[in-house]
Amino acid sequence: MSQTVRRAVEILEHLSQAPRSQMELGEHLGVHRSTALRLLEPLVEGGLARRLPDGKYALGHRLAGMAQLAREQFGLREVASPHLRALGESCGHTVHLAVLEDDSIVYADKVEPVGTVRLYSQIGRPVTLHTAGVAKAILSHLDRDRARGLLGHCDFVAHTGHTHTSLTEYERVLDEALERGWARDDGEFEDYVNCVAAPVRDATGEVVAAVSVTALKVKADLDALRTGVLDDLLATTSTISKELGWRP
Repeated sequence: MSQTVRRAVEILEHLSQAPRSQMELGEHLGVHRSTALRLLEPLVEGGLARRLPDGKYALGHRLAGMAQLAREQFGLREVASPHLRALGESCGHTVHLAVLEDDSIVYADKVEPVGTVRLYSQIGRPVTLHTAGVAKAILSHLDRDRARGLLGHCDFVAHTGHTHTSLTEYERVLDEALERGWARDDGEFEDYVNCVAAPVRDATGEVVAAVSVTALKVKADLDALRTGVLDDLLATTSTISKELGWRP
């Protein structure tokens, strides 16, 4: 990736979090404000960024339109979206959709209940392979050599006392998830958050994604998720899979 393109991506990602002033962008990029303005100008001219009345910069309307068109090209997310929202409304917890893309698993959609603490996950970002329930739900159904290929980039760092910190231990967890038909995260990335997750299949029967229901433990621990949410989660992933063409 060229430096110019890399800088443009950095600017757009920074603007996606909140409007920024010319000086803030310069500080983020480590350049003078005049250089930041020079980098901004083609983005503004192309409609990917825009200048607000207060002088700050935000994402442009053209970029929003491109994002909407791009969403329509992703059949899985388009099919899953209404079901994720229905699940989120019924359970009152955060719902994630993660997809297998080449050698990584990334968050493709997220539904958060109104008025609750927002979780760290971001659409488009890779999941933490050795902690996330969605990762376990997908990896447990992959050919073990391919799963090991994905996990070859994993550092197995301990985020909490519940984190699985070795490949051998983690493969045992994947075997258990495969046998159960669903996976879980028992406070393995943040000790106050847990989740249950289940796989999504495409028309060929291959697991290509996973859906999870994530909750703060003070609202719902794993037992509460298993007894109160798991059946709805499994019904949701089954419906999405069938709409993608899967036939049990």
